[in-house]
Amino acid sequence: MYKLESVSGGVCAAQGFYADGIHIGLKKEGAKDLAFVYSEKPCAIASVFTTNKMTAAPIRHFRSKGEFETNFVLINSKNANAMTGKAGIDDIDEVLDTLQKKFPQIQHPVMSSTGVIGVRLPKAKIVEGAMNFDLSRRDGIAASEAIMTTDTFAKRIAFEVTLENGTSFRIGAMAKGAGMINPAMATMLCFITTDAAVDRATMQAMLDECTHTTFNAASVDGDTSTNDTVMLMANGLSGTFHAEAFKEALEAIMLFLAKEMVRDGEGATKLVTYKVTGAVNHHEAEIAAKALSNSLLVKTALFGEDPNWGRIASTVGASGIMCDEAFLSIWFDDVCVYRKGELLFDETIEPLAAAVMKKSAFTIHCDIGLQDGTFTAYGCDLGHEYVKINADYRT
Repeated sequence: MYKLESVSGGVCAAQGFYADGIHIGLKKEGAKDLAFVYSEKPCAIASVFTTNKMTAAPIRHFRSKGEFETNFVLINSKNANAMTGKAGIDDIDEVLDTLQKKFPQIQHPVMSSTGVIGVRLPKAKIVEGAMNFDLSRRDGIAASEAIMTTDTFAKRIAFEVTLENGTSFRIGAMAKGAGMINPAMATMLCFITTDAAVDRATMQAMLDECTHTTFNAASVDGDTSTNDTVMLMANGLSGTFHAEAFKEALEAIMLFLAKEMVRDGEGATKLVTYKVTGAVNHHEAEIAAKALSNSLLVKTALFGEDPNWGRIASTVGASGIMCDEAFLSIWFDDVCVYRKGELLFDETIEPLAAAVMKKSAFTIHCDIGLQDGTFTAYGCDLGHEYVKINADYRT
């Protein structure tokens, strides 16, 4: 009926989209720190933002516009423009107004920021640097590098969707995130572009649904930022749309990026999938899965490669969901360490479980054994490097 195929280009993969990243002096040693995404045609835009009550200025600026179309997003790293009051919003207006004078093709521009909280935007550097933008550039690699903060690698992906009648559309994305990652939207920036002919309401409904099982299911450290942002922009230039195919591609892109952020968690060495089944409902399964992904005791056991299944059981019990040790079963990948009250963790099973813990990616599966509620969350370990990174983050 349709075919999904991986393609290069990231946010530039779709027709009519351009992007680039440059160095303007916010980061050290020439690292890229300012990016743009530009469409030759105004885009319908769907969005999801942080649930943190201390919402950053770029999000408040975006929300003040109501429903609108845009063809330009400016993104800076190293400065969150958060906790800066009305002045932070005025700074955005000043930067964007100046850019529109230089580039009159920009329509209803928006801004997104990531970095240190509580510092005014370095307007002069941003404006001076942005004056050198070339809006005809299609460098999704450079753009994805420019939005990184403590990330150790850039995160980007794109698909082409070919329908049965031979028509096609593309959807691509880039994201950043490695610390302050907690599923309350999720601490991150993500920009998704598509040339599919899809309306804003349809996009928003799909984005909300996919966020729940992707970005909202990811956790590195249990902290939620002031700047969480996902923007989905559609310029319609392909003239093609297929709802089922679009949603499948969108969810695949978002899940890939969510896992990449967890994999790149500050100091992380493990990507762990927490699969909870058999809960009394899906909501209780979600509570338990997220409790596991956020537990410091579980995270440190992961870092030490210790198959301490007792911490798994204890965390499930402490999550507040309906559960009973007589019905609970726990697996490390396919190694069952506890089954419905039966202690299986002996001299044969322990080395098998320990071998799983040495992998860079694996699954911890908890079957609550009551009903059919399920949810899957994603987390990582927590080690010395995380403390080191965040102890001197501002410097």
